[in-house]
Amino acid sequence: MEIREAQLKDIPQIQIVRNSVKENILSDPNLVTDKDCEEFLFERGKGWICEIDDRIVGFSIVDLKENNIWALFLHPDFEKQGIGK
Repeated sequence: MEIREAQLKDIPQIQIVRNSVKENILSDPNLVTDKDCEEFLFERGKGWICEIDDRIVGFSIVDLKENNIWALFLHPDFEKQGIGK
C-alpha cells in the first residue's frame, strides 16, 4: 500500500472510485467532472491517493479556499479491511 500526492494522471481512477461508492452516491456521475477534480487538486486544494498494486483504492481532496474536505472516498472492495475490524 502506498499513499502519495495525487497527480493529473490519477483522475480517471479517482473517478472510478468516486462512482463506485455505496454511500453518498451521485445522482448523476457527470455532476463531478474531470475538470472539477483537476481544479480541486491543483488550483483550490490538494489531494492524496491510496494505491494497492498500482490501483487507486481511495483518495481524499481538500478545498483550501473553503477550508473543508471536498472528497474522501474508499472503493467498496476495500472497506472494513483496517486495523481492528
